[in-house]
Amino acid sequence: MDNGFLKVTLISPKMEVANPDFNVKEMLKSLEKLNSHIAVFPELSISSYSCGDLFFHKNLLDDSYQGLDYFLKHNSYEGLCILGMPIILDQLVLNCAIVVQKDKILGVVPKFYLPNTKEYYEKRWFNSGFDCIDNYQEICLLEQTVPFGNLIFDDNEVSFGIEICEDMWATISPGNLLSVNGANLIINISASNEVVGKEHVRRNAVLEHSRKNSGAYIYVSAGASESSSDTVFSGHNIVANNARLIRETNVFSLETEILETDIDINRLKYERRINSSYRDSVLKYRLKYQTVKFDLPEIKNFTFSESWDKLPFVPKEDIKKTYERIASIQEYGLAKRLKHTGIKNLVIGISGGLDSSLALLVAVNAFKHLGLDVKNIHAYTLPALHTSSRTNENAKKLMKLLGVTAEEIDLSEHIKDHLALIKHDINVQDTTYENTQARARTMVLMNLANKLDALVLGTGDLSEIALGWSTYNGDQMSMYNVNGGVPKTVVRFMIKAYADYLYQDGFKEVLYDIIATPITPELKAGQATEDIIGKYEINDFILYRYMIAGDTAERIKYLLERIFALDKDLSNAYVDNFFSRFFSQQFKRAASPDSPKVFDFALSPRSDFKIVSDIKRSS
Repeated sequence: MDNGFLKVTLISPKMEVANPDFNVKEMLKSLEKLNSHIAVFPELSISSYSCGDLFFHKNLLDDSYQGLDYFLKHNSYEGLCILGMPIILDQLVLNCAIVVQKDKILGVVPKFYLPNTKEYYEKRWFNSGFDCIDNYQEICLLEQTVPFGNLIFDDNEVSFGIEICEDMWATISPGNLLSVNGANLIINISASNEVVGKEHVRRNAVLEHSRKNSGAYIYVSAGASESSSDTVFSGHNIVANNARLIRETNVFSLETEILETDIDINRLKYERRINSSYRDSVLKYRLKYQTVKFDLPEIKNFTFSESWDKLPFVPKEDIKKTYERIASIQEYGLAKRLKHTGIKNLVIGISGGLDSSLALLVAVNAFKHLGLDVKNIHAYTLPALHTSSRTNENAKKLMKLLGVTAEEIDLSEHIKDHLALIKHDINVQDTTYENTQARARTMVLMNLANKLDALVLGTGDLSEIALGWSTYNGDQMSMYNVNGGVPKTVVRFMIKAYADYLYQDGFKEVLYDIIATPITPELKAGQATEDIIGKYEINDFILYRYMIAGDTAERIKYLLERIFALDKDLSNAYVDNFFSRFFSQQFKRAASPDSPKVFDFALSPRSDFKIVSDIKRSS
């Protein structure tokens, strides 16, 4: 929790219907080796859900109370537990969630919305929490006086509220209101039966509530050992974080099923701070909730429950569909710009590297969408003092395969003349030496665009824009940039996808070799980009954690050590270098050309990211 991660365990225990003694002992058994902050059991987990009219009978109710008492006396788990059981208030039977820590009951939350259609008859047995909350703010349970009703449990970092099954399905759910009143995590204890199609609907409901709540949602349901007289339960357990599915199981097991996961609390708080609709809702829907304070245990030897995605921008599911969506954003962005300007010609410099290759693929398809002749794409190789034969040959092969108008203009003598003009020693391979070449290429492309009544297409990607890895008024400048919303790791993904899905015959060899070519601007001898700024996989991970997850530099260092197995010095170097470059290079972003947004953030000064160029920040 020092780094904002909450470990939660979802448990669908083996149980016997209407046998609290058996059920509680199974629940305790499942807790014995847990090393988490919170453990969550299903709805009516102490009694079981399928007790029917036995909920009216003293024997079952007394056994449930005795079961809770046994649980409290034998609970060795240090974290918080959320249990379910029937509670009696003035002879009203309530379906409740009980929050306990060791032998202390922290609070009791009743179920508010009772399903009473088709196979559900809860109003036959239970009263709604709405019937009681005005008259009860606390109750006596097993000789403990405990808060009751509308409760938010809070330890300053984590604030959670509880829903019980049907509460989630209400038009305005208790969780929606709990969220705008401070809860960043909603826990739903449920007994949701399984019918064809319900798994999909249930998952979508959890994801949508997490999105509406701008928070995390934990959904724990009863397993297959519930009664199967008229319906079957599957133990569908779901963890969602602001519309992102984190973990899920649905295994139809008669044994106890345990799912452990980590909730990124710091990310939730960041996402709420930037969500204006959430902030407006907080001010509009302030209600009266009791706050119950608690202390989370310290987890020793913390390890993440699942492996982290080292390439968070790169699609892992629906790969073809996602590739097509990214391609459409890039292609139709360019198509709209061409249609708006009435320009039917394009000028682009092709280096044989990743970025210009992707931009050319995008341009060809944009022309096809508009019904334009791809011969109106004027693609130039612009070899200079350090251009390699591998990149130059790949550039020529790709242009030929795509059928664009291809030409080579060797800039070597022009660059030498310019260096002589400004009295710069050609043997000094410094920034001036490098930038002269980059600006020469841009000047030639711009002048050719004037000559051909064309638009200069930019190629610089989002990772380069973030790191300022471009020459100001050189490759930083163009008339429209199709790659400005695409990180380097996704540029690789897109080129491979074009090769696999669209341009297979004859293209795979050259496109795969472009992907395999070491990244370099080829502006001086032996230059390798990743030797200077670090691996793009790590820089893209840092970019994701900073811009999308809202992480601090220190938190990112913590993650790099664990996810990429970097030592502390290297982790510090990566993060310090990233932030130093990121903020010092804002002046380049402030003068960047138009470019379509692709992911859930952009660095354009006209849209997502607005900071001044002379900002002072130390990492």
